[in-house]
This record gives sequence, C-alpha cells and structure tokens, in this order.
Amino acid sequence: MTKKLSIGQYLLNQLYRHGVRHIFGVPGDYILGLYSLIENSPIQLIGTTREDSAGLAADAYARLRGMGVACVTFCVGGLNVTNPVAGAYAEKSPVIVISGAPGLRGRQRHPLVHHLVRDFATQREIFSRITVASASLEDPYTAYNDIDQVIHAVERYKRPGYIELPADMVNVARSHQHRDQSLAELTDAAALQECIAEATRMLNQSRRPVILAGVEVHRFGLQDALIELVEKTRIPVAATILGKSVVSEAHPLYLGVYEGAMGRADVQKYVESADCVLMLGCFMTDINLGVYTAYLDANRTIYATSEKLSIRRHSFENVPFRSFFGSLLEARLKRRRKPEIPKPELTADTNPRDDDRITTRILFSILNDFISDNMVVISDIGDCLFGAVDLKIHKRTEFLSPAYYTSMGFGVPASLGAQLADRSLRPLVLVGDGAFQMTGLELSTIVRLGLNPVVVVLNNHGYSTERQIMEGPFNDILNWNFSKVPNVLGSGLGFIAHTAGDVRRALEKSLANRDSFSIIEVDLDPYDISPALIRLGRRLGKQAKG
Repeated sequence: MTKKLSIGQYLLNQLYRHGVRHIFGVPGDYILGLYSLIENSPIQLIGTTREDSAGLAADAYARLRGMGVACVTFCVGGLNVTNPVAGAYAEKSPVIVISGAPGLRGRQRHPLVHHLVRDFATQREIFSRITVASASLEDPYTAYNDIDQVIHAVERYKRPGYIELPADMVNVARSHQHRDQSLAELTDAAALQECIAEATRMLNQSRRPVILAGVEVHRFGLQDALIELVEKTRIPVAATILGKSVVSEAHPLYLGVYEGAMGRADVQKYVESADCVLMLGCFMTDINLGVYTAYLDANRTIYATSEKLSIRRHSFENVPFRSFFGSLLEARLKRRRKPEIPKPELTADTNPRDDDRITTRILFSILNDFISDNMVVISDIGDCLFGAVDLKIHKRTEFLSPAYYTSMGFGVPASLGAQLADRSLRPLVLVGDGAFQMTGLELSTIVRLGLNPVVVVLNNHGYSTERQIMEGPFNDILNWNFSKVPNVLGSGLGFIAHTAGDVRRALEKSLANRDSFSIIEVDLDPYDISPALIRLGRRLGKQAKG
C-alpha cells in the first residue's frame, strides 16, 4: 500500500508497531524536530538526566519488552551513549539509538558546526562497530527502507541498531510502498535433520544429562519452550549467571546458577559430572565460566546458540537456534525418572538475629525472604551481583544485570526502563556505593515520573572487587550519606542499616511505601565480601600480576 508519511513519522510508526511505547533521551538542537513528533505520538518521551542513563534505561526496557530506544543529539549525545550500546551489543539486547545530526543543506556552507568531531561520518562509523545495522537517513527515496532494515536486523539478531536523522530530513515526505520484511532465517533442512538425530541419540543414550540455559533463551522468547523441554524429559536445568531467571527458580527441576568454582559446589558437581550437557543459548564468557574455573568437556556437550551449533566436535552450518530448539522439542526424547535435585546447605546466616552486625551473607539471606512474584531484581556490577546469584527469583526473566560486559552504573537507570516496560513489576535494585555515585541520581527522573523502586546500596566504602584484585588508595571514594538522597530530591524514603534488624525494618517500610522510591544504605565493612567475590578476586589478582 502506498502511503505518504514524513521520514520522522514513519520511523515512529514502525517503532510503535514493534512494541515501543517509551523512548529515552536528552534533548539537543539537532533532534528537537523528532522530539516534537514524539510528543504528538502515542509513544511517551522520557527525558533522563544523562545520555548514558537513557541508553541503560533503554537496555533494561528492551530486555523486558523486546525493543528499547534511546534518542539523542549529535556526538555530544551519541558518543555519550556508546558505552551502554556496547554493553547491549555484548549481551544481545535489542536497543535502537536514534541520533539527530546537522541538516544536510547547511553542511557545505558551514562545515565546522557545533558538536562535530572530525567529520560528519565520525559518529556513524563508531556506531557501526557496536551495532548489527546502521543507517544515515540522507536520501528520502531510500530512508524508509533503511529504517525497516535496521529495525528488522535488531529484531532478528537481538543486537543494537543505529539510525542517524539529519535535522532537515525529519519532516521530508515521499510516497513509498511498505512491505514487511520476512524474518525467516536460512535453514539447511538436511543439516537440521542430521543434528536433531545426533542430539536425540546423545541425550537418550546418556544416563545423567543436564540442561544449561543461557541468556539467548530469553532474548529469543524461548522460555516456554525451555520449560516444555525440561518437563517433557525431566532433565534438570541450571542457568548461567547471565541467564539467571530464564527459568523460574522455584521450578522443581531447577538446580541453580552454574558458574564453575565461583558458584555453589553442589551445582558445579552436578553439571560437571553429567555425561551430556545440553547448552542452550549460553555465552562462553569468563564470568559465565567462573573465570574459567568451569569444566565442560566438549565431548559431552551439545552447544546451541544463534551463532554456533555443535555436538561434541561436530559443527553444523545454517541451523538457526530457534529451528533447532523447536525441532528438538518435537523429537522422540526419553522421559526419565524424577531426579534428585541438590538443595543449598543452610548456614548460620540463614536466620540471623536482629542485633547481628550486618554482613554481605546476612543481607542476601534477608533479601531472599522479601523477594516476591511482583518484583524484578536488578543488580549492578560488584559484590551485589555475586551475592545475588543465589537469590531465589520466583518467576522467569525477572533478574537483570550486565553480567558479561560488567559496566558499573547499570542498576538505577535500568530500574527506570524496567518499571516502564512492565508496570506490574516493582524493581529491587542492588547497587554498590561506587556504582551509585556514577548514575544513582537518575532517581531524579524516577521521582518526576512517580515510580517506586527499592534501592539497596551496599556501602562497602570503595571498590571492593578491585580491592580483591589489587590493594591501593585508588580503590577509595568519598563516602556519601546515601540515606539522605531523598532530602536532595524532595521525595522518597531513606534508611541506614547497621544490623540485620535494621535491614528487615527498612525493607518492610520500603515495600509498604508505594508512592515513591526508597533507598536503604547498608553499612558494610570494606573487607566483608561474598565468598564468590573472594574466589573471583584471587583469580583476577593472579592474572593482573602476570
């Protein structure tokens, strides 16, 4: 059907068709024309305090909703959002960056315009390295197709895309014929049949198989298929740290998070002693593998991702992840007796007294008691992530963290994106004092929008992860009165916790407060860290010292 829409309006219409209801960004002169269109569209514009916060919010929004958008101005805005986009690329989060740019008509007359770095192609070239598709909408006759190509590439590959929109092209309109591009992937039917036969044979002949589920199960919307496979076969399932909560952690066949020697010993033993490990959507990263303390024998693995499929040492080409997963579900897989699932050992920290001095172990034991079905747990980087590994997430895909790219500052902006993506979920944010100082004042936007995350600041007075790698004054930072942040913002509840009882009371009051955010400062000893972080620090410390 031939339509005549402006380039800017067509872009917004296509984003809306793909489920986008909010766009995050900071205004700037080169993007104001599109901002005006957004304000008059069914998409809500969410202004953030910083461009990188807009990128992080869009990332979390994408993880829960399927696509997120950050909209910024040229270079000073765009280059500020490159780090969140790099993280989204690394972790396969479908984020689209829309950047304004100087108008085409004025570029020859005024080549040295404000915000320019080197030349007009610089920003686009940078984004081409951290996106799966990019386009500059400079030709009105190809712009509509360029928009479709970027959006469809982002949807298909679950990685970021970049669209550059010159200021004088926003309202340009041309007649065009829209055709939905097929997302069908090239599948070699013979290769698919062969790999399913081989995988079926290997699984059915194994005595003690296990499934290891990674983040791609979530990115490609295969959580229901995973549960169906687990329940059809009664094969136990573990998750990687990046894939945590891809399956409900209350499921009777769920083992826990597998992360080599950094994780629970019983989970490590179960996975590594299996005679067949079906790895679905797992990234073989250093953190996922417990800084390479994991032992997964290739001769005992079926490894399936969107980029690679191999059985033992036999690789298959042109077998998409979705096709493999769907065909495996239809295969004649043996149903097993219900296996014995190891349970975590109870420790003295499981039921601390109110007057016990708060420690990392006690904190996470208490948090476990307060997590409910309507929460999304968002962990920043640091000991909050390693402590959170054993939190029991009641439903699926309700744990968000940049556990592969490991860039600090994710937590608070991510809570903004997550709560807007799904208003039925209340964010519980776990963040260290250092990471909070980077982006924590995005609470300003949260106050403006009337959102109500509960933010738990693990105040260990500096960079504890780095202290485990190498001691030095460079790990020290100024101590903030985090519990006083509500006084600065004029809204919210603030608490400081020194004991287990303080934490319990603060959580009770925070969860009862539905009208604003709450922030709980947990005063920890600088050297009180989780066992997982101790093990990680020793490994990384050896590497840092050569």
